[in-house]
Amino acid sequence: MMRLYGNRRSLAAMRVRIALALKGLAYEEVGVDIFGGEQFSPESLAVNPQAAVPALEDGSGPPLFQSMAILEWLEETHPAPALLPGDLRGRARVRALALIAAADSHPLLVPRVRARLGAQFGAGEPQLVDWSRHFMQLGLLAAEAHLARDAVPGAWCHGDAPGLADIVLYSLRAGHEQRGGTLDGMPNLARVFALCEADPRFAAAHPLRQPRAPKP
Repeated sequence: MMRLYGNRRSLAAMRVRIALALKGLAYEEVGVDIFGGEQFSPESLAVNPQAAVPALEDGSGPPLFQSMAILEWLEETHPAPALLPGDLRGRARVRALALIAAADSHPLLVPRVRARLGAQFGAGEPQLVDWSRHFMQLGLLAAEAHLARDAVPGAWCHGDAPGLADIVLYSLRAGHEQRGGTLDGMPNLARVFALCEADPRFAAAHPLRQPRAPKP
């Protein structure tokens, strides 16, 4: 069985949970307290020297790391059901939509960035929440504009089945929603995220639905 090193609040680990569920793959999750510094322990550094989650072990080599690389590996090793479309241009589009969230928005929200904002600039929790919501909103608005412009047929971001873009954008939406963000002016994303919430493989991966998550 695969072993996923994650944290219930990690949006990157959430992506991997969804992909594993879509692929129908069993796994055990090992919690790493990234807000208490456990990622810097010798045991955690042996799994991922970057001191971050997620990491994925499948028993055939060193742990895989970086959520997007893990999702690509899952797609290549377990191709059905597909997370990427069959045509090259469609694959590029789906990857680009995913990277709006994973490469442009999410890196500005991670614990090490928030810690630096607090230590160097004195940002308190209200300022950190506002910072995070701002960059999440920018990413979601950009994705919405692409969905509106391209008008690719299908109910999901690209076609009639969930894929890589839906996974990664839904993870960003989860963090955005927890910080009070809305989907005003984003009808295409609202449609996609309603489908995500209706799919237990997506909904069960949400940070607020993990063991020991605070009750709403």
